[in-house]
Amino acid sequence: MGSPDEERVVAVIMVGGPTKGTRFRPLSLNIPKPLFPLAGQPMVHHPISACKRIPNLAQIYLVGFYEEREFALYVSSISNELKIPVRYLREDKPHGSAGALYNFRDLIMEDNPSHIFLLNCDVCCSFPLPEMLDAHKKYGGMGTILVIRVSAESASEFGELVADPASNELLHYTEKPETFVSDRINCGVYVFTPEIFTAIQGVSFQRKDRENLRRVSSFEALQLATKSLPTDYVRLDQDILSPLAGKKQFYIYETMDFWEQIKTPGMSLKCSGLYLAQFRVTSPHLLASGDGTKNATIIGDVYVHPSAKVHPTAKIGPNVSISANARVGAGVRLSRCIILDGVEIMENAVVTNAIVGWKSSIGRWSRVQAEGHYNAKLGITILGEAVGC
Repeated sequence: MGSPDEERVVAVIMVGGPTKGTRFRPLSLNIPKPLFPLAGQPMVHHPISACKRIPNLAQIYLVGFYEEREFALYVSSISNELKIPVRYLREDKPHGSAGALYNFRDLIMEDNPSHIFLLNCDVCCSFPLPEMLDAHKKYGGMGTILVIRVSAESASEFGELVADPASNELLHYTEKPETFVSDRINCGVYVFTPEIFTAIQGVSFQRKDRENLRRVSSFEALQLATKSLPTDYVRLDQDILSPLAGKKQFYIYETMDFWEQIKTPGMSLKCSGLYLAQFRVTSPHLLASGDGTKNATIIGDVYVHPSAKVHPTAKIGPNVSISANARVGAGVRLSRCIILDGVEIMENAVVTNAIVGWKSSIGRWSRVQAEGHYNAKLGITILGEAVGC
């Protein structure tokens, strides 16, 4: 392959599909969840931008169930912007997280990569990908998993793991255990060597062998068929990580930075704020500023699209993202909210802990607000498309 400096890397980002985003409704009824804007950028843009920092990156693949036409415009624009080939690959049926990777193995291996990153689109974090790659090369295993410590109360909602404190080798992995195992959880970000395809293939072969060995009645065969998984459906956590833990194949890289899952509109608002805060370091030019003289008063981290019109007497922030062609009138107060394309907010209105949908209109002196509990069902206010109030 040449010297290590010439090794090539590819990245695969799982974007899911329309049936996967039901908890994100009503917002996902108008736009694929991965294209919903957080901090003024599509959700998938954040992991894609992080991939740009990987040395010797050759290609980025987006894998999901959406129609190709829904991603065509975005894929074209982001490829031109980053000067890196980005390609959308549509799954014909569910294959599981590992199975989807294997399904497109020929395309993924076209560039003969030495390493393959796998990321989930609905993860919000700082994506320390170059650091993960460096650690992975030192470990020398098949894969390295990004992990973080969380409270013992919330750990059971995720994949919990135990690692060797000296070597960082993954010793035990269990997905959403009923009893507490560890406060370290899987962040859904990985780097693998191409050996991962052999491991996935092994799981498929084992399933085929078990099916061939069965000698059961037709009734029992029917019962088993409804319970067993297809041979090409391979889950990364239960089928790969759990059985290979403790065999010097997988290691961990622990992040001390922020991490969240973006499952609901409430969490999208929280994560938009986390990305805005990250812009202070990574992209300060994207953050708005103003003191109320020529521009609106800006408090904390705020993104305003260049085409948006914001009155100088408005007060904006913290954690506010204003999308294209929005109009914000005199005396308006916005905090902890996402304002989507074409929204009009009239004079002296207040919007707090809310997402205001496309082309909606908020009247003079109106108040749109919630308590701001991001995980609660009614923690934020959501206005769908073209709502008037």
